[in-house]
Amino acid sequence: MALTPDIDETFVREVDEDLRRDQMNHFVKRYGKWLIAAVVLFLAAVGGYLYWQEQKRQEAERQSEELSAVFNQIGAGQIKNVPAQLAPLETADSEVIRASATLTDAAIALENNDRKGALEKYRSVANGDGYPEPYRNLGLIRATALEFDTLKPEEVIARMEPLAKAGEPWFGTAGEMTAMAYLKLGQKPQAGKLFAAIAADKSVPDTLRSRAAQIAGTLGVDASASLPGINP
Repeated sequence: MALTPDIDETFVREVDEDLRRDQMNHFVKRYGKWLIAAVVLFLAAVGGYLYWQEQKRQEAERQSEELSAVFNQIGAGQIKNVPAQLAPLETADSEVIRASATLTDAAIALENNDRKGALEKYRSVANGDGYPEPYRNLGLIRATALEFDTLKPEEVIARMEPLAKAGEPWFGTAGEMTAMAYLKLGQKPQAGKLFAAIAADKSVPDTLRSRAAQIAGTLGVDASASLPGINP
């Protein structure tokens, strides 16, 4: 006797479900252990990563506290043991801590008349791709200032070109070195114009603005109106 359409559909669906159930059971029997192992490994990896992240966070906090303690010692004039304390921080995982420690160590070396050591450390930060840009720029500024007299003027200008622009954080210092390099090349108009721009920039420290205005005046560029205390 033929099955009605409703019974036929129900029968086919039950057969299909049984087939799927058998396939799943077969799959679980064959691959179940591997699936469990994969899940366990995944959970272990996630747990390990979270643990590693927490360890890194705690380590960064500890190193930040150590660096802060070093700064307090420097502020108190106690720098004798500072280089030894900075050494492990110069290899820290955190780029900020590593750069800060290296730049501080360079400043201490310079304070101790170790120009070669200071220059090496400033260069390492300036040329370190892993460091944040502000730290690399500071390293470049300090390294260039230290070896300014031994560099060709063109090299100074090329180095400072990205920083010697109004609005840049290091415009005052970078602009002054660039202007001095122009003077070495005999390019007085360019130097005078740049000194005047430095004098007019209120974000530049007053002492630097005053010096820039005075030098601009000797080059025939009147920047006296830009002197601190004259403009409102």
